[in-house]
Amino acid sequence: MTTLQSRADAIERIDDGDTVGVGGFVAVGIPEYLLEGLGERYAETGSPGDLTLFHPAAEGDRQGRGLSHLVQDGMIERTIASHWGFTPDLMEQVVEGEVEAYNFPFGAMDHLLRDTAAGKPGTISHVGLGTFVDPRQEGGKANDATEEDLVELITIDDEEYLFYQSVPIDVAIVRGTTADENGNVTMEREALESNVLAMAQAAHNSGGTVLVQVERVTEAGTLDPKDVAIPGVLVDAVVEAPSSHHPQTYAESYNPAYSGEVRPPAAGADGDDGDDEPLGVRKIIARRAAMELEPDSVINLGVGVPEHVPVVAAEGNIDDEITQTVESGPIGGSASGGISFGTATGYEALVSSTQQFDFYDGGGLDVGFLGMAQVDGDGNINVSRFGSQLPGCGGFINITQNADTVVFCGTLTTNGLEVTAGDGELEIEREGDQPKFLESVEQITFSGEYAREIDQPVVYVTERAVFELREEGLTLVELAPGVDLEADVLAQLECEPAVVDDVGEMDPRLFQDEPMDLTDAVN
Repeated sequence: MTTLQSRADAIERIDDGDTVGVGGFVAVGIPEYLLEGLGERYAETGSPGDLTLFHPAAEGDRQGRGLSHLVQDGMIERTIASHWGFTPDLMEQVVEGEVEAYNFPFGAMDHLLRDTAAGKPGTISHVGLGTFVDPRQEGGKANDATEEDLVELITIDDEEYLFYQSVPIDVAIVRGTTADENGNVTMEREALESNVLAMAQAAHNSGGTVLVQVERVTEAGTLDPKDVAIPGVLVDAVVEAPSSHHPQTYAESYNPAYSGEVRPPAAGADGDDGDDEPLGVRKIIARRAAMELEPDSVINLGVGVPEHVPVVAAEGNIDDEITQTVESGPIGGSASGGISFGTATGYEALVSSTQQFDFYDGGGLDVGFLGMAQVDGDGNINVSRFGSQLPGCGGFINITQNADTVVFCGTLTTNGLEVTAGDGELEIEREGDQPKFLESVEQITFSGEYAREIDQPVVYVTERAVFELREEGLTLVELAPGVDLEADVLAQLECEPAVVDDVGEMDPRLFQDEPMDLTDAVN
């Protein structure tokens, strides 16, 4: 029988050497109270140490909360994650080789939870082929301290796949909103369901323990069974957290729009198109990227420039042609940015991240709009590793390998780039000090070779030039009016792209400081 327990009693269930699974999505829905208590226990007693952390997202806020409570000497032996961007202290341990570390695609990790729960030896997937996760490259190993192979290359009916080995979970730490006396948990005030059910099932069916942090407890029999997200039969301990340690996201204590309690008015309902940003590289790139949309497109947006695509779509009268999705589970509505990334408002449906990655991996996305930190002449993209910075791949590999079309968005150079746009032309006032198009990327997060093998359309949009992935590799196809091909583009690249004979001109309307109608581009 599940019992309501104190935090101290609940975390006493965690032993040295355990594999601990932590639910949540980046800074959303994190069991902060339990993680803080676990960190305090170790600081006071030196136990539990040598933990393996299985955490599909970077559960933290860059300010010491979330998994950062556990980043203490000797506490973590191994981390298996898709992203460490919001846990820079754990990233530092990984880079320094102080812990063993594996960087796997977010969706592969979510599916591993489900397959572990089902008693399967692992997950078979095409996701990761040709990238650093492929054992022919790095096998997802993030440093030299990591030796065990957890990913294998296999062949089924002459097709290559990756086999991700099952990772049994000893203790799952997740959260919800309300628990009844039998341990049934609902999530009515949560922004996401994320992977909590898969995490709890994986731990329970591995013979492990499930700890659930909740906001409140109610009498048995008072919860609507259809609202129960984690059945009580899976739950070993419920811990009631103070409100200070149970924020909906690390950015907001509670936003009723994130939980679907209210639906905010749509942008433009008062006659304003909602786009007050001055004309600059972000808007130019987003406008050109939006021209790759097809009618009735289901899309995913990466962080940064891609987040502006829906804004220019609304300005361009084509917002009714897109349905936004987020890998964390929202379908429809408007995706949030910043530290509340993963949440959405006005969404039409909310599924688990595990289900969302089923949709993505099977080809449900029409267009993925993603950033590009490094590009090379083969069309490879790196967003996961830069010297001592190792944010990881997150859901990037799932999205980019499986969307019908991928549109990468970013400036041609960075660090000091200044441009002026107006009257249908672009002028480079100051060139960026750092090139982004390199002879070779530091790590392959997106494989141009694999994209060519599956005939995937790939477009690379910058503020001054547009490239496509063709048989010969990265190929320049469009140039901004007012920009010199040799001096402003080719001279700024460390790689040598192919150049089509008849380089097209980027639409002059992209560079005019007035609303750009996009209906003709999409329809």
